[in-house]
Amino acid sequence: MNSNKLWVGTWATAPAPSVAGHGFDNHTIRMTPRVSIGGDTIRIRISNAYGAGNLAIGAATVGIQDKSSAIIEDSGRKITFAGSSSAIVAAGAFVISDPVELDVAPLADLAVSLYLPGEIPPAFQITGRYARQTNYISPPGDFSDAIEMPVGKITDEWFFVSGVDVLASEETGGVVALGDSLTDANISTHDTYSRWPDQLARRLAARQGGRPLGVMNQGLGGNRILHDLRGDSGLRRFDRDVLAQPGATHAVVMLGTNDLRNRIAKPEQEATADRMIAGIGQMALRARGHGLKFIAATLTPFGNETFLPGAWKPVREEHRIAFNDWIRQSDVLDGVADFDAALRDPERPTQMLPIYDCGDGLHPSDVGYCRMGDAIDLALFD
Repeated sequence: MNSNKLWVGTWATAPAPSVAGHGFDNHTIRMTPRVSIGGDTIRIRISNAYGAGNLAIGAATVGIQDKSSAIIEDSGRKITFAGSSSAIVAAGAFVISDPVELDVAPLADLAVSLYLPGEIPPAFQITGRYARQTNYISPPGDFSDAIEMPVGKITDEWFFVSGVDVLASEETGGVVALGDSLTDANISTHDTYSRWPDQLARRLAARQGGRPLGVMNQGLGGNRILHDLRGDSGLRRFDRDVLAQPGATHAVVMLGTNDLRNRIAKPEQEATADRMIAGIGQMALRARGHGLKFIAATLTPFGNETFLPGAWKPVREEHRIAFNDWIRQSDVLDGVADFDAALRDPERPTQMLPIYDCGDGLHPSDVGYCRMGDAIDLALFD
């Protein structure tokens, strides 16, 4: 590897137990990540973080996506692992591919294909999460080399593919977005790339001057600071999903809404502002210890939520306000992303403006998600 270059994450998704009960048996999956920064050499990360046993990969390829399940002709490249076209990913582990020479433009759409030769039953606990975009599963067989992969069915989840890195110049940095469904962009329109990290990536790519920065989205629906729910808590996954991300220089963390909502209604898990502040403070300490700048986001209002009726309560609103006030005033943070100020209705500050609300009072609309991406001061990354 060129000593003046380094690996930086250009795309990522948070490993978590798949919730849909999927299984595979002699299938090829084709995942379609959109990168942030480009380059001429990439590598792929594949996770078996939650698998009950070894994950066998029979073959793997990457190319530039054309339309649907097709790649642009002549863009396909074989992916190898320590020189081998196949790999075994141990339960709980991940693998990083060998470098792949492929010209990838900023904001390009890739197609990463994995042939899974063995049976992977739903009880295996497949590692994957919601994608908010269309991915593809083949009929039985190895179609990893296919220009246009035949489609047995489509899916809106990620499976196993957890990161794409690019070999970048030494001044390049990486922004990791750690959050819940508001970072994962639940309810957003599929295939529109409306997530706020997507909008941040577009703004960073378009700006004149400033260091190049990859953007890695580690949003995970239902995620909380303090307690596990649909995967590991923010505190538990911080090392894996933030500190270990290649080339990471900045973290933008929006967590706490699900702590307040306490959807499983355990009294011992009822959150307070002080407990959430302590959790975010620990993340900030760990980030700084690894040389990352830590940016915290205020929590958007959910006073008229219908997604989980009864989740909003006046006392929880008091804790949200106290938590947001601390974020705006704290001297333990390196910056603030004030999503609350960006989305709230000035006339009814317990709610989002209707234009920014998808309709459930909790999740933003496509316009709202992009407004969040626009609300981040790019000077925080200089």
